[in-house]
Amino acid sequence: MIKLNTLDLLQKKGKTKYWLYKQLGMSYQNFNKMINNETKSIRYENIEAMCFLLECTPNELFTITED
Repeated sequence: MIKLNTLDLLQKKGKTKYWLYKQLGMSYQNFNKMINNETKSIRYENIEAMCFLLECTPNELFTITED
């Protein structure tokens, strides 16, 4: 299973979920599902924006687990 590593990256940057939510400009419901790994898809533009905002690569943004 592929999971977003966003919360760890936010913590390392000293940023909050609220900060990222405001920067992405998406609905809170969709944002919350995405951050909590409860969504089945993420738009490329959101991946790109998160990488830019968190100063990371897609490899750092995602982790693969054996669930």
